[in-house]
Amino acid sequence: MRIECKCHGVSGSCEMKTCWKAMPIFSTVGTILKDKFDGATEVKPHDSSELVPLNPQFKPHTDQDLVYMEASPDFCEADPKTGSRGTHGRFCNKTSKAIDGCELMCCGRGFTTRQIKVMERCKCKFHWCCSVKCKTCERTIDEHICI
Repeated sequence: MRIECKCHGVSGSCEMKTCWKAMPIFSTVGTILKDKFDGATEVKPHDSSELVPLNPQFKPHTDQDLVYMEASPDFCEADPKTGSRGTHGRFCNKTSKAIDGCELMCCGRGFTTRQIKVMERCKCKFHWCCSVKCKTCERTIDEHICI
């Protein structure tokens, strides 16, 4: 939480000041959480109430750090035990750097590209009153699929 204040008075003078607690900007919260996630430490129970880093070379965590006790499963490969279907055969976005992008989703295995023809509405016109008439056009698009 952060403190925000507003001044009240004639011509912007601060005769009276009102302050309140406000949530930070959402993108700031997301950035902080992502940084904490990337720096999270795997821990194991030491005593009944203490967690210590699994790797003794890592510094002890603070109350502000994220910790975890089990590593995430490998979502790249199919695993019937966890229900993960893997990413083989999944469609991906060639130009995206986000999680839907081929580079991340295909886990470094690469992807194939195929061209398909799709039919779509085009050259639509509004007719008075009150209908829209369209033609059907064929368009070729690229589909990218994880290997």
